[in-house]
Amino acid sequence: MNLLFSINRKFVPLWAQCMATILRHGGADRYDLYVLHSDLTRADQDQMNQVLRPADSCTLIQVPDSLFQGFPVSGRYPLQIYYRLAAPLLLPRELDRILYLDVDTVILNSLAPLYTSDFGGAGFMACSHTRKFMDKVNQARLGMEEEVPYLNSGVLLMNLEQLRQMVRLEDIRDYAEQYRRRLILPDQDILTALFGSRALVLDSRIYNMTDRLFLRCGAVPATRLSLDWVRRNTVVVHYLGKPKPWQKNYIGPLGCFYREERALF
Repeated sequence: MNLLFSINRKFVPLWAQCMATILRHGGADRYDLYVLHSDLTRADQDQMNQVLRPADSCTLIQVPDSLFQGFPVSGRYPLQIYYRLAAPLLLPRELDRILYLDVDTVILNSLAPLYTSDFGGAGFMACSHTRKFMDKVNQARLGMEEEVPYLNSGVLLMNLEQLRQMVRLEDIRDYAEQYRRRLILPDQDILTALFGSRALVLDSRIYNMTDRLFLRCGAVPATRLSLDWVRRNTVVVHYLGKPKPWQKNYIGPLGCFYREERALF
């Protein structure tokens, strides 16, 4: 199974925690990791290899900062968030598909059903956490004519063969410059605006469960979920936003899964 991450040095410990849950529950006999970065060292790679099994591999791909020079960044959204958008152009051409994961995720069940899914002509698979009203707001904000759901970029199964024909770094740069003042979550905004019409939307309860989604489901008896349901059915728990379970003041209902996995790390 090919896995993709995009991190800088300070996220290596968090990556290790995420990877530990993949090794426990992900369901593959072998993982071939590709890590897009700009500052990882040989010592970092040695540390990462210690987490992996002998059958697994980890390839670091250094991305020149010049590729994304001038793109909007902040303390919360570093330059590395854009790397995943250009991943089809940066990864080895022999790869036909890859699963990208944010490192603030915990894997509870097998990734294999997702990884082996038929793209059905889609360029990638992703989840959406927004409702129709906010979809329309985002469509207007981002200059989209088509009714495309706003996508979360934390879990992406990429059809690399097709995406290599779609992704142009110049288009990403031009869009980022044109809509600079409207971008709120830059990578997700660009992903949705430029490529959202080519996405197959997955069930967020299974592949991108968040605290907010869990609480929203619980607000309506017909859609209410239990933590046991999450444990048995959800594949990816995503601790997006702040605070996180490893930070102070976190009170989200899904923190129990992080604590359970952390105790085994």
